[in-house]
Amino acid sequence: MSQCVGVVDYGSAGNTFSIVRALELAGTQPRVIKTPNELVNVDKLVLPGVGSFTDGMAELNTSGMTGAVREWAADGRPLLGICLGMQILCDVGFEYGETQGLGLIRGEVRAMQCKGVVPHMGFNRVAVQGDSPLFRGLGSDESLYFMHTFEVQNYTNIIALTEYAGHQFVSAVQRDNVFGVQFHPEKSREAGIRIFQNYLSL
Repeated sequence: MSQCVGVVDYGSAGNTFSIVRALELAGTQPRVIKTPNELVNVDKLVLPGVGSFTDGMAELNTSGMTGAVREWAADGRPLLGICLGMQILCDVGFEYGETQGLGLIRGEVRAMQCKGVVPHMGFNRVAVQGDSPLFRGLGSDESLYFMHTFEVQNYTNIIALTEYAGHQFVSAVQRDNVFGVQFHPEKSREAGIRIFQNYLSL
């Protein structure tokens, strides 16, 4: 039986279409999830996102998905956050004020402090740290696509780092069954599809 992958759609802060298309290319038929009752029979969850931390959490709170995602992770089921989706996995964000996140990854989300132009946009190398199943079959110095102004400041759950304009930031995290990537796999060509395939094979 094929698995069902849910893609959380949280309104204006989401970018579900491109994620759905990439997951289809990776070999699965994803289901768009807007409310907690749609999580029935879903095996894995993807939390995409673009825009601000504040807007993203507001959308999740309004739909009731905040508690549902926390319960999902607590049950030990796989969860992958992408870009803003990775950021809101953290404890707190400081974009347009202080906003509480999902609290699934220990970390804070703050504006990038670097000498380069922000947003950090385009392909950049991802230096894999350790042996995470998410990067299986990829090089330790793979180039993936980024587009972000804020970064996750986290020093305990790091599985990848990236350097931009002399500044090193966290580009992927993992805490047990919860994964987060700052880059966009859906815009990262073959390497991004491989990451989705790795996630599907967990």
